[in-house]
Amino acid sequence: MTIRFIHAADLHLGSPFKGFAGLPGKMAETVRESTFTAFRNLIGHASRTRPDFLLIAGDVYDGEDRSLRAQEQFRQGMEMLRGAGIPVFVSHGNHDHLAGSWVRFSLPDNVRVFGPEVEKAELTIRGTTVTIHGFSYPERHVTEPVIGRYPPAGGDAVEIGMLHGSIRGDEAHDVYAPFTKDELLEKGYDYWALGHIHKRQLLHEQPPIVYPGSLQGLHRKESGAKGFYDVAIGRGKASLEFIPAGALVFGQAEVECAGIRHADEWLERCMDRIRAFRKANGPGLLDLRLSGIDEGAEGMFNDAPESEWLEFIREAAMRDCPDVGIHRITWERAAAPAVPGGLFRDVLDELVSWDADGWKSRLTDLYGHRQAYRFTGRLDEESIREIREEADRLLTEGLMKGGRAE
Repeated sequence: MTIRFIHAADLHLGSPFKGFAGLPGKMAETVRESTFTAFRNLIGHASRTRPDFLLIAGDVYDGEDRSLRAQEQFRQGMEMLRGAGIPVFVSHGNHDHLAGSWVRFSLPDNVRVFGPEVEKAELTIRGTTVTIHGFSYPERHVTEPVIGRYPPAGGDAVEIGMLHGSIRGDEAHDVYAPFTKDELLEKGYDYWALGHIHKRQLLHEQPPIVYPGSLQGLHRKESGAKGFYDVAIGRGKASLEFIPAGALVFGQAEVECAGIRHADEWLERCMDRIRAFRKANGPGLLDLRLSGIDEGAEGMFNDAPESEWLEFIREAAMRDCPDVGIHRITWERAAAPAVPGGLFRDVLDELVSWDADGWKSRLTDLYGHRQAYRFTGRLDEESIREIREEADRLLTEGLMKGGRAE
């Protein structure tokens, strides 16, 4: 006998998607609506295929304030699943923890929301008992392990654990409810439905320990297809099928600029890369990285401000590939312009001298703010490098243009 369910996590309904200024109106609207579109895709798949139940492993909402629109969209989706006879089990994570302040909405009776302590829910499916263990974050920061509170498996039931957290020792992500793979396996469960990490990962095959990733990419670092898993467990073995749900895909394309002397040549090279991205990924938001900029190409680019080049390629992309937006252009020049001594040089040298801890100490007020963290993301090594490079670019261009930086 086979049990079938859907495992989703990190819906982040209501994500503000800051940092996408300048996108054409239709594409800007697509970006703003993308988490809701992805959610509707999830609900549509469930309504059509009728799984035995749905699991949502944390961060249903993007913020602890849970906007009215996000809650109503979620409630409507749950009502649709109620009409289809599909139970839903929900745990809240660090973004939508239980200590937040929000206007309450009622949910239909097919939805079970786990409380702040690890608890279990049971249901019977075609004569087979299924036990689901989980909890919701009582507050934003749950940095101590919770895995010890999950009971070991016992009896003949199909047992599933829901846990929104990170692997202990994984320095690439913020530490929440940390665990080790061995600790999960020791529980003897048939499936671990994880959340919190936005990249899709299979930590263990049998029994599966699974991060489905976020339902929709939230920024350019979350590239590639996003969605959820359709899972079947039968005869002591599980099978998983990934179902894409995202409204758009974030990506990057490199444009080789060596030998380019005319704007139309550059435009055609860019469009070749944009068309290739569209063919491979469908609708998306793309960063263009210009490489191989030789002296002749540099001279061409310097004849117009960078903002005009960006507007130029955005308009061309909207004509040819209207569902692919150009987020930004980055310029990989062979050599940075020479910067004379004085105050500017001193400032640039100071920026270069800061190590990761130095940057974190100077940015801690912004990245640690209870509201700002929704817009900034995690301050990791890549973010620090990008901030440093952008500061260097703005300062250098400001000096070269007589104090004006774009």
